[in-house]
Amino acid sequence: MATLQDIGVSAGINILSAFVFFIIFAVLRLQPFNDRVYFSKWYLKGIRSSPARGGAFAQRFVNLDFRSYMKFLNWMPEALKMPEPELIDHAGLDSVVYLRIYWLGLKIFAPIAVLAWAVLVPVNWTNNTLEMAKHLRNVTSSDIDKLSVSNIPEYSVRFWTHIVMAYAFTIWTCYVLMKEYETIANMRLQFVASEARRPDQFTVLVRNVPPDADESVSELVEHFFLVNHPDNYLTHQVVCNANKLADLVKEKKKLQNWLDYYQLKYARNNTQRIVVKLGFHGLWGKKVDAIEHYIAEIDKISKEIGKEREEVVNDPKSIMPAAFVSFKTRWAAAVCAQTQQTRNPTQWLTEWAPEPRDVYWSNLAIPYVSLTVRRLIMHVAFFFLTFFFIIPIAFVQSLATIEGIEKAAPFLKFIVEDKFMKSVIQGFLPGIALKLFLAFLPSILMIMSKFEGFTSISSLERRSAFRYYIFNLVNVFLASVITGAAFEQLNSFLNQSPNQIPKTIGVAIPMKATFFITYIMVDGWAGVAGEILMLKPLIMFHLKNAFLVKTEKDREEAMDPGSIGFNTGEPRIQLYFLLGLVYAPVTPMLLPFILVFFALAYIVYRHQIINVYNQEYESAAAFWPDVHGRVIAALVISQLLLMGLLGTKHAALAAPFLIALPVLTIGFHHFCKGRYEPAFIRYPLQEAMMKDTLETAREPNLNLKGYLQNAYIHPVFKGDEDDDDIDDKLGKFEDEAIIVPTKRQSRRNTPAPSRISGESSPSLPFSGKLV
Repeated sequence: MATLQDIGVSAGINILSAFVFFIIFAVLRLQPFNDRVYFSKWYLKGIRSSPARGGAFAQRFVNLDFRSYMKFLNWMPEALKMPEPELIDHAGLDSVVYLRIYWLGLKIFAPIAVLAWAVLVPVNWTNNTLEMAKHLRNVTSSDIDKLSVSNIPEYSVRFWTHIVMAYAFTIWTCYVLMKEYETIANMRLQFVASEARRPDQFTVLVRNVPPDADESVSELVEHFFLVNHPDNYLTHQVVCNANKLADLVKEKKKLQNWLDYYQLKYARNNTQRIVVKLGFHGLWGKKVDAIEHYIAEIDKISKEIGKEREEVVNDPKSIMPAAFVSFKTRWAAAVCAQTQQTRNPTQWLTEWAPEPRDVYWSNLAIPYVSLTVRRLIMHVAFFFLTFFFIIPIAFVQSLATIEGIEKAAPFLKFIVEDKFMKSVIQGFLPGIALKLFLAFLPSILMIMSKFEGFTSISSLERRSAFRYYIFNLVNVFLASVITGAAFEQLNSFLNQSPNQIPKTIGVAIPMKATFFITYIMVDGWAGVAGEILMLKPLIMFHLKNAFLVKTEKDREEAMDPGSIGFNTGEPRIQLYFLLGLVYAPVTPMLLPFILVFFALAYIVYRHQIINVYNQEYESAAAFWPDVHGRVIAALVISQLLLMGLLGTKHAALAAPFLIALPVLTIGFHHFCKGRYEPAFIRYPLQEAMMKDTLETAREPNLNLKGYLQNAYIHPVFKGDEDDDDIDDKLGKFEDEAIIVPTKRQSRRNTPAPSRISGESSPSLPFSGKLV
């Protein structure tokens, strides 16, 4: 168990690590040859130009102004200068609201920390319960535990203080959450009302189009919306299964990169031709000329791409029963996206289309009927992943202790028994071991989300974030508390009667705060500071710049600014909300460490959002209801755990007063859900009509059809010479008014008479004019 000295050593190591990271970053960001890595957002916006273009030769690569190195932390105040409205214009609402999660943590925990230290710490400290338990029952404890509720004796009236503080913490947290929900809901509506025209404002995604023997999917979609939305339907784009074609295009790009590399290499030294081996990864096999080989391979795969493109366009089996349908107004799109289209609720399903850059094209080819099965499989897989992961995590945690190391490697006993090494191991190693063990988890969860069939990157990230949060709750929090309490109090468990074990666990759970303090310092202090270095993008940029870049466009593509990473960042934040709310009334010692995390992360990520990150999509803060719900869940968990803890302390008179807290908190959540959540899941028709009216007044001659016509073409078709032919074959219309006959012999998918045809008999063919 970590002592106060161990925590001090861990704090020193992590503070030093963070400081070193900041110094290295300060030096690297000032060098001209790193400018595109640390200010990539400005390059992508076309605002910044490379400082390496002018001046002396040395100054193109190295910053010789030594005065600039003296202000190595000036990026911190600079990151705070940009006002929020300007930041929204610069980076988007998603990035700004993501930053507000950190600010929310500061607003919640700063007053709670002051109140807890002013009231609870003196109440906990002025007892000798743990000293007596150490001598009488052989219970392990440290000086930090004396600041916790564990130091209060059973049946004590002092528990009333913790109950009053639990109510105070809950009321304050709910108040801040409600005000923040209201603020962000208003920000979202204002952002949607003021943002520029986007294709997704006029477009819905239609799925599960029923098969028809007489018409193709394109003709069926055209007919259905001409009949049921005759005054508002504009155009559509059917979804095709181009996954194989996309793989071929991706493979061609890789081959082109290798060709560029060898051509550049040969241009620098043309005394002899470059050869490569055709075997496994070029390790063995026949030797051939590298440039000629890759030219031949590119020519070969180009022919395959052309053939596959024709198959996708001409083969009806490649057309999926789904389409992007665009309307003449936002109001019409909102009506279609938010209503049921037919009597059968499983057909002609409509939802808002993601913006084009947010579409995850591979999953559009998944049949809709298989989604339920896929998601059931992933639910089962995630269940086993979560609970079987407890075993290796417990094993790694057991090794990351003095006793674990001595047992696994006895020859290291003389090293780990050293006073300083003991502090390092107990105060630093458990946190870093857990962080390293979880390094590959986000990739696994994202693969699972993709298998489920979500059609947008934003929905993939939100589902991955939800699963990551559940995983952290079960494995990082609950498993660490339960297994840690059991192992640390093992001797006490074995030498007492069974009816005393719950009491020992009740005393031991707060003692796990020392582990979480070390984890916060490793992950939340040094980890956040390390984020600003961007070592992987830095290395990859210089490798690409050295071996692949030939033009300015190549250099721009070599930049990898990344994004906020909602699927990994938000669950980590939620773990800190959970720890803070759980330990605020139990062990207030943990709160200052959480405050440092929120403050440091807010500054670091604000800098990254301003200068580096290039967000992949813009959802107008659609993720906020998830954030709010998880903080509420953490609050309820903290209340239930406090009830259980006081139950082990025999606070029979005080504990029942906590029962009302979860009930009130859940009631508050339902109030917020009904009051504010609709702004995040539905688009008010009033807002849509206002925006349409303003746009019509400002641009009466807008060619909306030309704007939307190619918005949702699969990326592998964009820029193709035969785009016009592809558009026709995939179901596009001509600009002039046309007669649209139908080949269908029945009206089973058209429940209402067609306004266009004026006929109501199911046996008559449809013919109408698009107006």
